[in-house]
Formats: sequence, C-alpha cells, structure tokens
Amino acid sequence: EITVTLQDGRQLDAELVGSDPRTDLALLKIDADNLPYVAFGDSDKARVGDWVVAIGNPFGLGGSATAGIISARGRDIRLGDYDDYLQLDAPINLGNSGGPVFNVAGEVVGVNTAIFSPNGGNVGIGFAIPANQAKDIIADLRENGTVERGWLGVQIQNLDEDLAKSLGLENARGALVSEVVEDSPAADGGIQPGDVITRFDGEEIADPRELSRLVASATPNAGAKITVWREGRSRELTVELGEAQAEAQASNQRGGGALGSSAALGLTLRPLNDADRATLDVPSGVNGAVVTAVAPGSPAAEKGIRPGDVITRVNQQEVNSVGDVVAALNGARERDETALLLVRRGDSQRFVALSFS
Repeated sequence: EITVTLQDGRQLDAELVGSDPRTDLALLKIDADNLPYVAFGDSDKARVGDWVVAIGNPFGLGGSATAGIISARGRDIRLGDYDDYLQLDAPINLGNSGGPVFNVAGEVVGVNTAIFSPNGGNVGIGFAIPANQAKDIIADLRENGTVERGWLGVQIQNLDEDLAKSLGLENARGALVSEVVEDSPAADGGIQPGDVITRFDGEEIADPRELSRLVASATPNAGAKITVWREGRSRELTVELGEAQAEAQASNQRGGGALGSSAALGLTLRPLNDADRATLDVPSGVNGAVVTAVAPGSPAAEKGIRPGDVITRVNQQEVNSVGDVVAALNGARERDETALLLVRRGDSQRFVALSFS
C-alpha cells in the first residue's frame, strides 16, 4: 500500500502506475481534484552556476527547502548505465529523493536522487535527474507502465590516444566495440569487435556512455543508422534494435531513496545469459543474476562483491532471475533481516551477508 500525504495534512491512497528501477523514478496516481501542480522546465538550458532550490523530506521533515547552485552537468556517478546527473551544492540528505529541484523561474529542472557522502550526511555534493530525462520516462510510465529501451548487444569501452592512433582515428572520440553478443541486433547488423561506433542515428558519439543513452532512448524493434570506423574508413550500417532486458538496482530505500554510500546495498544486476556462462565459467545448471556494478563504499563493496559475480541464492532460496533476487532482497528488508547471498565467482562460491541497517 502507498499513502500520499498532502501539504494540508490529507492522506490519500495512491496507485503505482509504473516504476523504472534503472533511473529510480516512479509514477503514482491519486484520486483528488483541484490540486496545485508544478511544471517541468528545460533542463538542457540549465547552466553551471544557476541558482536552484531543492525541496524534499529529509529525515521525515517534509517540505524542507534548501538553496544552492548547479555545480556541474552530465555527471556519471556509476549508479547505472544512463547516468547524466545535475550536480548540486544545495544541501540534500537521505529522504530528499524524489523531491523537485526548482530554477529561479519556479520550473522543475531536476529530481533529487542521490548524494555523495562518506558518512551518510550532506557534504554539498548532491545529484538530480535532469527534468528532460524525467519527462521522457514519466511519459513512458503513464502510457505503458514500464520504460521500453533499445538494445544493441555490444560490449564497449573508452578510447584513449594510443588506441585511437592504432586504429587510424584522428581523435579519441567514439565507442570501441570489444565484444558483440551472439545473435544480438549488433551481430545481425554486421557490427564487429574492433569497430569504433562514431555516430548513432545522426548523433555524433563522444564516448561509450553517450552511446548507451542514445541506444536506450531509441525505439525497440526499429531500424537505427550506425556509423562505424573499420580498417581505416567509415562504414554505414543499419541495425534493427532489440528491447533491453529488465535490469534492476537493489537498495535499502523503500520505493527508491537518496543513496548515500553507507545506505545502499549498492548492487546493479542483469540476467545471466549464455554468453555470461562462457565468459564467467558458470555451469549450465546454475541460474542467477550477474552483478554488473557495485557502488563504491556500499555494503556490497565492503563485503568484496564485484562486477562479474553471480548471485545464485538469497536466504537459502534459489534465484533464477533479477526479479527473484530483487524480490528476495525486498522481502528481507521488509522483515528487517540480513540478506544471505550465495555468490559464485568462477569455479568457486561463498556466502555473503548484507545488512540493511
């Protein structure tokens, strides 16, 4: 059950229209009339140095407002594949997550989502989802209840000057393909390991992160024009994108929360596929979810979990998917229990206990 408390003290039951764990956003619906509302602004026009006001519910203190400036744009803090945060110095604490960030015109230019902190409290480094990204996700949730994302099926890495020079490129811009997933859209479209993807549907690619965002925002099962650099020249390819498989983050905030380094499990997971079994030496009879990222300073990081580990059991129950893992972790959190994970790495495995407190 979800209850929304309004400014006048009324409490209303809310319906969860949809949620997107990858960006920590959800859309709720309540049955009420004549409610005041705020409007989204254009976050692309927000500049470093602009004054902003952040509203939230830190430590249960509802309606708290703090002021500051936009410290940086396009921050990647490794919470997911689509990080593109506004960095703020307006004080943000646990409980601010989901609150609006206003510009001086009273428009919402961001949604509070995370803090960087060595101790769980504010140190003047907070992050907000840009309004333009939030608008697109909310539109998908309103229409479909989920967010559909395109999938290409490649492993990509950054270029440096030495790599660029060895490939005959004039600069280190683009995304270098290190691996192509078998039977993926990329494989079917002719992309090869060693290709450098330089443009996607007419947009120039600066780095792998930009390519990931553009692919994710593209329509699944639709054609995309991709320019690759191969053997000293550019080639134009057309690839029919697939739909990204469900991926989830496990955190200890109910319904999402500002993720301090001491307040999150810090796990990002994705389904275990056949390519993973070969790469990670996982037998065919073993199921689970692959760890794709571990937040620095998180409980998972402190217990030695790292990307490439495979979670096969939670609290002595076998898990066959990301959904199973997340459901089991959520159940442990609801019961205030420690989560006991069986983690496989290569041909060995070990138990790891993670606490939500």
